[in-house]
Amino acid sequence: MELDQLQQIVITALEDIKAKDIEVIDTAKLTAMFDRMIIASGDSGRQTRALARNVQEEVKKAGGQVNSVEGEDSGDWVLVDLGSIVVHVMQPAVRAYYNLEELWNAGPGRRPDPAK
Repeated sequence: MELDQLQQIVITALEDIKAKDIEVIDTAKLTAMFDRMIIASGDSGRQTRALARNVQEEVKKAGGQVNSVEGEDSGDWVLVDLGSIVVHVMQPAVRAYYNLEELWNAGPGRRPDPAK
């Protein structure tokens, strides 16, 4: 499956269950492990689990493969590994604490702008 097609399937699956603040980060030049990171928020553990399950179901329905899923027990932060895309579904407090967007957008050798 093409990367752009997989990305659109994930975004649509997240939007279907009303994910908030969906962000796509291109990590192809930052790591060889995956090409995209998609981060989204859910208001509760129940919603984050539902979002992650919907992503898995829609990817499988389209013929894609789900490599692994972590964090479904607590629902605070659920990670879905799709190979070329890693999906993080987090509750807002957890997302703010770990701030993956800033970490991955900074890139190697660059420091985040302290004014932001």
